[in-house]
Amino acid sequence: MVTPVIDWNNQDLQRRTSEITQGLTTDVDKAKRLFEWVRDCIPHSKDIDSELVTCNASEVLEAGTGICYAKSHLLAAMCRFVGIPTGFCYQVYRLSPPEVGTAVHALNAIYLASIQKWIRVDARGNTGDINAQFGIEKEQLAFPVNPEEGELFIYNTVFSEPVPQVVEVLLRYDSRTEMWKHLPPAIHDELLCDEDRMLNATLNAP
Repeated sequence: MVTPVIDWNNQDLQRRTSEITQGLTTDVDKAKRLFEWVRDCIPHSKDIDSELVTCNASEVLEAGTGICYAKSHLLAAMCRFVGIPTGFCYQVYRLSPPEVGTAVHALNAIYLASIQKWIRVDARGNTGDINAQFGIEKEQLAFPVNPEEGELFIYNTVFSEPVPQVVEVLLRYDSRTEMWKHLPPAIHDELLCDEDRMLNATLNAP
């Protein structure tokens, strides 16, 4: 389903997705190629010190940057355009000093029909300390889970659309630096119980 945020009906997005997946025939190959392209070719705004704040998938593609929330929107739109079911997962992680507290981090879940399996991928963008990869058998995300430090996957069910808290913070601020001070620290409990927002799929904890 096309939505204002996951606008895979955008012609430029469709054209770029077709170019990236040209010659590929399996859902695994297409998903891997699209994941790696969003991960590597759309840099995280903080990594390149960009103040741009993007939200909608087509907007992320046009601007060529976004934070993890925005990049998850683009990857979902591209995968959905080629017929690969893709949803959203969220992680709470501990902010690095001098920042304090926790923040929500976004990633994607992709259903590979050829192997009848959901996998989780993180297109945030790799750095010297981050090495997220596409994995069918072994999950390799940007931020390892460390419950003792307050880091955990909030919910193992796949959301069909981005949660409102994520979309709202992207739409409210024009500056990434200002937005960064207001990242949601967790997902509202009521969203975790709203079956209408979830795909009919669950993921085992890593």
